[in-house]
Order: sequence, then structure tokens, then C-alpha cells
Amino acid sequence: MFYWLYQIQANDPGVFRLFGSPVFRGIAALFTALITCLLLYPWLIRQLQLKQVGQVVRDDGPESHFKKRGTPTMGGTLLIVALVATCLLWCNLANPFVWLTLAITTIYGVVGFIDDWMKLHRKSSGGLSERAKIVAQVGSVALLMALFFTTIAPDAGYSTNLHIPFVKPETFTLALPGWAYAIFAVFTIFATSTAVNLTDGLDGLAVGPAIVSSVTFGILCYLTGATLFGVKVADYLLLPRVAGVDELAVFCAAMAGASIGFLWYNTYPAMVFMGDVGALALGGALGSVAVFAKHELLSILVNGVFVVELLSVVIQRYSFRWTGKRVFAMAPIHHHFEKKASAWPESRITVRFWIISIMLALVGLASLKVR
Repeated sequence: MFYWLYQIQANDPGVFRLFGSPVFRGIAALFTALITCLLLYPWLIRQLQLKQVGQVVRDDGPESHFKKRGTPTMGGTLLIVALVATCLLWCNLANPFVWLTLAITTIYGVVGFIDDWMKLHRKSSGGLSERAKIVAQVGSVALLMALFFTTIAPDAGYSTNLHIPFVKPETFTLALPGWAYAIFAVFTIFATSTAVNLTDGLDGLAVGPAIVSSVTFGILCYLTGATLFGVKVADYLLLPRVAGVDELAVFCAAMAGASIGFLWYNTYPAMVFMGDVGALALGGALGSVAVFAKHELLSILVNGVFVVELLSVVIQRYSFRWTGKRVFAMAPIHHHFEKKASAWPESRITVRFWIISIMLALVGLASLKVR
């Protein structure tokens, strides 16, 4: 909406000139989403308590988690509402990347909401079946990506090549046929969403790295699409350029702000959990931004904490299926550190994972120049 004010005053913008800057609108979006969440979460927590919308805890989980039973959950609903509302205020609503990313985020949030609701209704940790969630997540993204590749990608100069971090494009670029890249893009979004959801097992554990990734991808999106003093920043940094994707920097800032607002109430001991509604949506958003900004492979590094959590579940499942033995005391891997002989307290695991996430993000940003 505010970008529209800048457009209608384009001949004599005056103070509205600020609304044309993605940097200014990004900062404004961050604080708008943050303040919205800080103000509204106390009300939401009271409503969830009144309606007895409480967390269901696995019986085979760590004993320290049993005291979390009944803690208000589905708090990610407000996070999504704050994110969407903020984007409607501060983003350029004529930008297709904004709408596509909002669509994926919202659809994944709806899938998570249904899953959470079924868990509460059944009073068990089993919601939607694994197959149903996969079909919903993969199917919806496949349709949206088909729309993207047929209508938006050609005008944006979008390439199906994969750029390798720390390697100059002229040295090596992984060229994929369109159909192969489309499959890879859908998988990236789905896998990122699943990974964030699996990480959401301790107070503040998932949302902390999500904030770090949001800020990192916000910077990457801006650099990928921005033009400064007549120079295309992506060309200067030898990055794949996608016209218009710099607007996703505003989206990422809003996501970071909403996530920080949620973390205020989710830090140990948590007053509210985000539930699948928040975790799937955040993961879908991070995966979408990585794909649209052409930093798919770099996202493996930036989202390293989420990737390791996902891999630990895959390794545990197939190790037990093929050998009858478990590699970890419990998966995802954050539970392994809780249940091993020299168990770490929950807050230590969370903070150490945050530290790792920050370091990985810094390495990811360094890859822009270290080649």
C-alpha cells in the first residue's frame, strides 16, 4: 500500500520517496511485524488457554518434555497473519514474487493448521498422515511453480542453472533442463518446510535459525535484484540476476520481525508454541525465497541447522529399517543431545544451535566474495 503512495506521487514524491526504497520499507516491515506480534501474542495466548488449545506431547519423548503438555500451541497462526498483513502494507503488490511467496507460505500454513487441529481433536501426536501432508505440500507448490515458469520466469530473466557457492559462474555452473530444475525447485521448498517443522521441538529452537535465515536471504534477495547508481549489483558480485526479486527483501524483513515477536514468547520456558501451522509456513517461505532468488544450493549452507535435523531423521529411519539399529538416541538430532548419557539442558542445545546458525549464515554471505 505504501509503495502505491510513492507511485502516485512519482512526479513530486517528497517524503513519499522513502516508500520507493526496498531498504526503508524492509526496516519498516520488520518493526511493523515485530510490534504487531509483541502486542497481540498476550491476547492470543489467553484465548488459546481459554479454549484449551494445548500442546500434545509424545509418550516416547524426553521426560523433560512432559511438563510442556497443555502449553498453548498453534501460535504460528498470528505469525502468519502478521507477516501477510505487513507485506500488504509495505511490499510492492504489483510484484509477482511477493504474491507467489505469500501464496506458498499461506498454503503451507493451512496444511499445518489442519494437522494441528487434528492432533488436538484426537488428543494425540498424530495429525494428518504423512502421505496426505506430502501430497498437499508437493502438489500445491508444483502448481504454483508451473504458473511461475510459464508466466513470470521468462520476463524476470530467470535461469534454470544452479550456481555453486564459492565458485565463479564462468568457472562452473550446473546447467539443468527445465523439467529437472522444476522438480529440484519443488523439492527444495518441500524439504525446507519439512526440515523447519522437524526442528521445532525445543523452545525457540526453530524460530531462532529462521530469523537468521530470514535476514540472510533478505540481504541476498536485495543484492540479486537491486540496481545501485546504475549498476546491477548482481552483475558486480557475479550473482545470478533475477529482475524484481529484490522486493522479497521486504518480505524477508517482515518474516524476521514476526519471528522475533514470536520468539519473545517462545523462548525458554515457552509461553506458546508455533505448531505445524507456523513451522511449515516458515519453512515454505524460506524455501521459496531461496528458489526465487537463485540461491538454492547456498540455502543448504545458510539453513544448515535445518538440513542436519532433516538428515538425522532420514538416517535414523533408514538405518533402523535396514539394520535394525539406531544411529542416534532419538531423532531429530536435538533430542539425541537431550537423551544421551551426558545430556545437555534444553536451553544449552537451543543457544548452541543458534550460534551454529549465525556462523553458517556469515559463511554463506562471505561466499559472495570468496571465490
